[in-house]
Amino acid sequence: MSLSKICLNTSLRLTAVTLAATLAGCSLNPFAKDDDAQRAPAPVVSSQSSGGSATSLEPGQSSAPARPAYNEPVLQRVNEPVPLAEGHPNEYVVQVGDTLWDIAATFLKDPWFWPEIWYVNPDIENPHLIYPGDVLGLVYIDGMPRITNVRASTYRMSPQARVTPLTEAVASIPYESVAAFLSSGVILEKEQADALPYLLETRGDHLIAAAGNEIYVRGITQNAPGTRFNVVHVGDPLRDPDDNRLIGYEGLLVGEGALRRGGDPATVALTDTVQEAIAGDRLLPESVDVPLNFFPRAPSTVVEGRIISVVGGVTQIGQYQVVVLNRGTNNGVSVGDVLSVFQAGEVVRDRFEGGKVKLPDEEAGTVMVFKVYDRISYGLVMEATQAIHVLDAVRNPI
Repeated sequence: MSLSKICLNTSLRLTAVTLAATLAGCSLNPFAKDDDAQRAPAPVVSSQSSGGSATSLEPGQSSAPARPAYNEPVLQRVNEPVPLAEGHPNEYVVQVGDTLWDIAATFLKDPWFWPEIWYVNPDIENPHLIYPGDVLGLVYIDGMPRITNVRASTYRMSPQARVTPLTEAVASIPYESVAAFLSSGVILEKEQADALPYLLETRGDHLIAAAGNEIYVRGITQNAPGTRFNVVHVGDPLRDPDDNRLIGYEGLLVGEGALRRGGDPATVALTDTVQEAIAGDRLLPESVDVPLNFFPRAPSTVVEGRIISVVGGVTQIGQYQVVVLNRGTNNGVSVGDVLSVFQAGEVVRDRFEGGKVKLPDEEAGTVMVFKVYDRISYGLVMEATQAIHVLDAVRNPI
């Protein structure tokens, strides 16, 4: 065995001993605030996962129960080793363009068990963030596999300063994969659609408005000139396929505009449009924040839902497409939850004994939730082993 390999193995064993003795009080979330590293583990509650009267454009604040701490999961395996991926490495150098899902899948058979094996290294200046160039090592503590960032101890070859913008930290999902969600429209809950500012009239002799026109809008409370809005047409109603309850409406993007003058009505100048704006169209803040740094994990409660829509209007859904689920914080869904997608089994005729038989549901892929509201949530398809369709079921991963 070469001297370098002997040094590496010795360093990893020392890292494991250090971790076993010192990491019990460290946060398991690499995206938590720095000062959280000195505190005992606390229950992790997603900033998007609770809320009273929240709508599809205003994440909830209090309605969902607090998620248990990572060391006290409700539906996660207990005292069992997390299954590792076949051919997993003992170390991995983080690359530009990696996501946390990619990294988790490199080490794990089921990436959503990442929170159970991630351990931060207290010797690293900022142990909660993972950056390109970091070295992640697989170690064993009390017989259990753990992943830790060893870049600042074992792999620091010489003293050096490291200044890295926080924006370069590894995200859980690729931003470009949810860009369609940001630009192609949203789902509007019924109460939200009724409360949004609306286009009252077009300035001048125009029945419809386009880029370069000004519109009069009622219901705008912001008075700062330059405040930007998306103009959205309220489209087809969306109903929960389980109980036929009206959940909301499809919001079809019309264009963008900026507040020219406040008041009631206010004046908004349209700066860009993809279709004509008409009276009754709704306005909402241009930016819809999407959290990109979170842990993929199995839900802490039992989730049974369905895909009710897909951004882009396609009929067959593939990897990295954004879907809308008919479950939200009211059902215990949180940002980062991973759900398996199941195609409903067909009902076939039994040609031998007569009657009809429903075939088993078949697993078709994996969805990770990245935006949650009271009654709906947005998920990104991470894996698609078969074609996924609207009305397919989503459940806890198995």
